[in-house]
Order: sequence, then structure tokens, then C-alpha cells
Amino acid sequence: MKFFSDIRLLVLAIWLGAAIFFVGAAQIVFRTVQPEQAGAIVRQNLTILNYAGQGVAVLLLVTSFVGAARIRRFWLWIERFLLLLLGAACAVGQFVIGFWMDSLLTQMGRPVSEVAADDPLRIQFNQVHQYSEWILLTAMVAALIVFFIISNRKFTVAAPEKADVYDFSTEFKA
Repeated sequence: MKFFSDIRLLVLAIWLGAAIFFVGAAQIVFRTVQPEQAGAIVRQNLTILNYAGQGVAVLLLVTSFVGAARIRRFWLWIERFLLLLLGAACAVGQFVIGFWMDSLLTQMGRPVSEVAADDPLRIQFNQVHQYSEWILLTAMVAALIVFFIISNRKFTVAAPEKADVYDFSTEFKA
């Protein structure tokens, strides 16, 4: 059971690491590449991250039922709720906010960097972008809390009877 839990932790850690890397890489891309190209790169990477987040959430949610009888119900349900939150945040980021941003880009008809800062579409785009950041942060925090819940799970094994720790005679018998 411990091995299975470790595999679940590895899957979650890979996604969380990718999300953290994405945040840093997105900032670097926008500083080094033309804004339109940077937006396209970030959008494609965010799509991969969101789909992966949904997949990880579903996988971990389904596997949370394995050995569930041995786990304290309170923490198990907190874990499941946070996994649902992770998957929902990635789905909203991809299918709601992503489509909303694409719609705004289409309405602008030109790159965002060429639109005036006081233009209503640019203001709305900036707000939707802010929502996107908050949604990703929500997914990352949920994943981090689930990571700590799973990693601190206690696995009980039938303990042998207490023996005298200073009785070395049993160790040297042939």
C-alpha cells in the first residue's frame, strides 16, 4: 500500500512541478520573445498543463478508492474534494477562461500589445487573464495540500510484540 501511495505522490509531484515550471517559463518567454509569439507559446503550454491536471485529478480520484477502508475518512474526503477542485480548476481554466480569452482576442482583431490600455476589450482581457492566474494558483494549492495529505498518511502494519531491546542473546544464536 505504501508503494501505491508513493506512485500517486509521484504523479501529483510531476504535475505540480510542471505547473511551477510553467509559471517561471511563462514570465521568461514574455520577456524574451515578441508578445504575440509569447502568448501563443504560453497558451499551448497552458493547454497541456490544464489537460494533464484534469487527467491527474481523475486518476488520483479513482485510485483514492483503493485501500480506502484503512484510511481515516475525514482526510480521505478532504483529499477527494481537493482533487475535484484541482480537476475543476483546470477544466475552467481550459474551457471557460481559455475560450473567453480567445473570444476577446478575436474581437480585438489585432495583437493585445497594439490595443490601447484604456480600451474596454483590453481591460476585460487583463481581468480575464487575472482570473486565469487565480484559477491556476487554486489548482496548484489544491495539489500541494493533497500532496501533504497523501505523504503524511499512516500505514499500519501489525507490530511484533515488544521485546527487550537490550536482550542481545537472541541475535547471536545459531
